Amino acid sequence: MEKRVPVTREGLERLKSELEELREVKRPQIIAAIAEARSHGDLRENAAYDAAKHDQAMNEKRISDLETLLRNAEILDERARGDTSIVRLGSTVVVEIEGDEERYTIVGAIEAKPTRGLISNESPVGSALLGKRPGQEAWVQTPRGQSIYKVLRIES
Repeated sequence: MEKRVPVTREGLERLKSELEELREVKRPQIIAAIAEARSHGDLRENAAYDAAKHDQAMNEKRISDLETLLRNAEILDERARGDTSIVRLGSTVVVEIEGDEERYTIVGAIEAKPTRGLISNESPVGSALLGKRPGQEAWVQTPRGQSIYKVLRIES
């Protein structure tokens, strides 16, 4: 049995959109690029053909990964997201780190986009913050050493 994958409703919709884009737009584009490269003759030394085949393999791998993720997706309980008393999956939490305020939303690993403030519940920061309440601190081991994340507030 495959592991259930926690995902927000918004994250699930983003994954479905990405899958549709890969199947309906990207796949036909790659097929056309392969056909174009084939028309140039000898495939043994055809860089365009090799590149298109590589793109095809990467696209098909991502499609397969998304299909597996969607098959095993478990939508987070929306009612729990409104609970601002404790950090849980789906919570948006404002923390203080070395005098700076940061805002993170704790999401399942498949939705994580740290540059957009979406951090995985399996990451060192995400797992350290889970279960904390406003005012509590989480000690997080980072590549630069140990950091203290103080939970200032939890937003719904």
